[in-house]
Amino acid sequence: MSGQVLGIVPARLASTRLPRKPLYPLLGRPLIEWVWRRVESMKILDHAVVATDSPDVAAVCDAIGAPVEMTSPDHPSGTDRVAEVANLPKYQDFDLIANVQGDQPLLKEAHLRSAIDLVRRDGWQVGTCATPLRTEEARTDPSVVKVIRAASGRALYFSRAQIPYMRDGSPTPDDLERSPFLRHVGIYAYERTALQNWVALAPSPLERLEMLEQLRPLEAGLLIGVSVVGEADPGVDTPADALRMEQQLSRLSHPTPV
Repeated sequence: MSGQVLGIVPARLASTRLPRKPLYPLLGRPLIEWVWRRVESMKILDHAVVATDSPDVAAVCDAIGAPVEMTSPDHPSGTDRVAEVANLPKYQDFDLIANVQGDQPLLKEAHLRSAIDLVRRDGWQVGTCATPLRTEEARTDPSVVKVIRAASGRALYFSRAQIPYMRDGSPTPDDLERSPFLRHVGIYAYERTALQNWVALAPSPLERLEMLEQLRPLEAGLLIGVSVVGEADPGVDTPADALRMEQQLSRLSHPTPV
């Protein structure tokens, strides 16, 4: 598949673990600004836009020159918010849609490209990626989403549980550095029809149990390809994550947005 890629950054203001997350300050600048500066530099995207239900987030985007679209406040997931924007008439010429999470200011373009290539080059309906778990703490943490994939790269299951479960003993540090012990990196690329099919589905039983929206299309039979990438930053979801991210940005001498 060829065609242009539309990158959409969903940014909802409601967040249970980090209040008003898109506006949370990192080194004096809101999180959404750090993410946008990263996204706008990615050559893999032909166009990018922020999707939000918050006038406050929209005001920040306007101030930094980031295209923004206002969306319904009633969406149950970021994918639904992405789909609303992708369906606007002005974006109908984009065959591929990339969902770039609004809490990953250190997202690597190579990782997003790997997800997009799964759809554009390899023919998957949805593409995403994963990275080795690396630590026992990540393996046992229910906030860290794990993924199991087939030899073909097809996603078999996503879970907050310790999958795959090693019946005899525990994985060694070396085991955790490679497949099948993988952490899901929550970025997605969709073929347009697949995105429409995804959001047309009702929430599924497994999705409700695990509170993981990607289980909905998986249960319905959509083919999700998973590429394995190098180390990936887990993003910002808690105050502790925000502190860690500030330290990383300072340590990396990341340029302050202007």
